Amino acid sequence: MAQAPVTASGQGPVLLALRHVGKVFSNGVTALSDVDLTIREGDFLSLLGPSGCGKSTALRLIAGLSTPTSGVLDWRGAIDRSNIGFVFQEPTLLPWANVFDNVWLPLRLKGVSRAKAAPAVTEMLARVHLTGFENAVPRELSGGMKMRVSIARAMVTKPRILLMDEPFAALDEITRFKLNNDLLELWQDERFTVVFVTHSVFESVFLSNRVVVMAARPGRVHAELAIDAAYPRDEVFRTSPDYAALCRQASDILVNAINTSAGPHHDGH
Repeated sequence: MAQAPVTASGQGPVLLALRHVGKVFSNGVTALSDVDLTIREGDFLSLLGPSGCGKSTALRLIAGLSTPTSGVLDWRGAIDRSNIGFVFQEPTLLPWANVFDNVWLPLRLKGVSRAKAAPAVTEMLARVHLTGFENAVPRELSGGMKMRVSIARAMVTKPRILLMDEPFAALDEITRFKLNNDLLELWQDERFTVVFVTHSVFESVFLSNRVVVMAARPGRVHAELAIDAAYPRDEVFRTSPDYAALCRQASDILVNAINTSAGPHHDGH
C-alpha cells in the first residue's frame, strides 16, 4: 500500500462538532437527545447501537438531509454539501443506466460532461475493483457489486467526508469482509473522513479508530471506545487476540447501552 500505516487514535483537526443536538419527529418521537459528538479530519468513526438509537438520524443531520430540533452542528473550515458523500443502506442505482453512467451521475449534476468525467469515473471504478463492468446494468450485478458502484458514485467527487448508513448489512459475510477490506484500503489512500453506521460490533471494531456506542429512547451517545490498533488491518488483525478483546469490550458496552434504554419500543433508526 502506498501510504504509511495510519495511527489509530484520531488526532486530526476537528471537522465537525455536534453540540447538544436533539431531534424530535412530528409524531412526537424523540430520535436524538442532547448528543455531543466530535468528528475529526481523517477519522473512521462508527456509530454502533440498537434500532431506534438515532444512528441514521444523526447521519441525515450531518448530511443536511434533516435539521436538528435543538443544538447545533458546528462545521470547522469551508465545507458544503458537495464535500459530503452518502452511501445508503440500499445501492439506489438508476436501473436503466450502466455502471459508468451511475458513477458519472454526481459529476453530471455538476455540469461535467461524460467525456470530461471519464478519467475520474474510470479511476474510481478501478479503486472499487469494477474495471471491465462499465457497461453492465444493475440487474446484471451481485449485491456486493451494486454496493461497490454506490461507493464509487459517492467517492467520484472526492468528498472530504463519507457518510455510510449500514451499507453492507444485507450482504453475506464473505462479501462483507471483502468490502470492509477494500473500504479501508480506499480510506487509507484517499484520507477522507468516514462516519459509518452499523449494528455489527465486529464490523465497527475492524474498521474504526473510534466507535461511538449509542443508546435508544431517547437516542443519545452512551460511550466512546478508541480502537488503538494500527492500520493497515487485515486477516491477521481479524483473527488476533487483540481484535477479540476489543470486540468483547465493545459488545459489553453495547449490552449496557441496550439495558439502559427504557420506554416503549419505536421502530426505525
